[in-house]
Amino acid sequence: MARIQITFFIIITSSVLLHTRSADVYSALLPNTVTALTGSCVQIPCTFDVPDFDEKLQNTKQIYGIWMMNSPHFNKENSLLVFNSSENITQGFSHIEMIGNLQKRNCTTVFYNIMMNHSDTYYFRLQMEPDVFRATFNTNPDDSSDSRKTVKINVMDSPHPPELSITPHVSKHVEGTSVSLRCSAEAPCPKKPPTLSWSYIPSSANITTQIQEKPDKTQSVISTITFNASYTDHKKNISCTVTYPTHISKDTTVENTITLQVLFPPKKTSVSVEPSASVSVGTNVTLTCNTKGSHSKNISYTWYRRGQETPLAWNKNITLIVTHNNTGWYFCTAQNKFGNQMSEEIQLMIKEHNGSSKSVIYGCTGGLLTLLVLSAVFVYCVRMASSQNNIREKDQIADDETLIIFYGETDVSKLKNCFIAGTNFRCDELTSTVQYTQVP
Repeated sequence: MARIQITFFIIITSSVLLHTRSADVYSALLPNTVTALTGSCVQIPCTFDVPDFDEKLQNTKQIYGIWMMNSPHFNKENSLLVFNSSENITQGFSHIEMIGNLQKRNCTTVFYNIMMNHSDTYYFRLQMEPDVFRATFNTNPDDSSDSRKTVKINVMDSPHPPELSITPHVSKHVEGTSVSLRCSAEAPCPKKPPTLSWSYIPSSANITTQIQEKPDKTQSVISTITFNASYTDHKKNISCTVTYPTHISKDTTVENTITLQVLFPPKKTSVSVEPSASVSVGTNVTLTCNTKGSHSKNISYTWYRRGQETPLAWNKNITLIVTHNNTGWYFCTAQNKFGNQMSEEIQLMIKEHNGSSKSVIYGCTGGLLTLLVLSAVFVYCVRMASSQNNIREKDQIADDETLIIFYGETDVSKLKNCFIAGTNFRCDELTSTVQYTQVP
């Protein structure tokens, strides 16, 4: 019988404790720590939960929130009441604004113009009057060691550098693959968030910027730049710069930098010649295949001569003793595991003793031959034109029936009363007979 009474007592006691505990359980969701920048503002996200809150709210005529610094004890000597939303009381701060709606369990508050002496622990208290509910919250009421903790505000003169990450999470990226850089910066004052900028923006880049809420309800600004990796991006330093606006001095700036590593096939492949591409017979000439590509020590080279399918050599450089048989057009290909590229052709020529190359002599000879041909054509055309003129003159003479040719010295201006008799031409002023020839 005694055992039954003890068991019944334990059950009754446990039920009372559970009922009392469930009736008294209340909590607030607050970040453990927020970081503020001197001269700026800080927003403390805050929500709370009170048992039977909606029922209590119906019996409430006034609901207001209180923030205390240093101590959770209300109306104690060592506690400092910094804000009371019912009377809009602010102490120790230039301005505090509760932007959350208490009737919707939201106690989010903004503290403006934060200074170094504001670094401390802050406690939120809710009062529902008349005497419906009054309590100071903490982050974990079930843990006695955490009973004096709520939210810690850390004030700094300079902000932390932004977090900069790259996706895919590899040290080097193959050309043509999509790469994303993500820059994240704390936004302790969402009403005046920091601005993010990039120092190097690839040509194919797309940038997006947004404010994102973290699990503890604090916010951050995130900027993402996405682009296709190119060999022109190799070893480029990309910096994300964050600028925080403040009220006490010029804006505060911090940054973080990452260096891109891009793997790419050979680029800008070309051939260079030493000492020259036009040399005398018997001269040693070195051809070099130049290129840019990843893992330069592992690039392979192949040499070709125009008109020959078989490769000539597989080295970066080849040396030739110039003869009449090995002149012509040469080119090379460079290859690594990411691809290959062929160079443009370069012509190897023989220079003659007078300093001019065969191609130049051949060019001059061709020019002279062309000039001679043109001269012959011109002479022919002149002669043809002259012949045509003679024919036209003969035709004109035939029309006049008579061509007179004078012999000897005769002043034609003195001729008067001239007449023709047989084969003689006579004028009054002439004492001699002038012969003429009549052309039928």
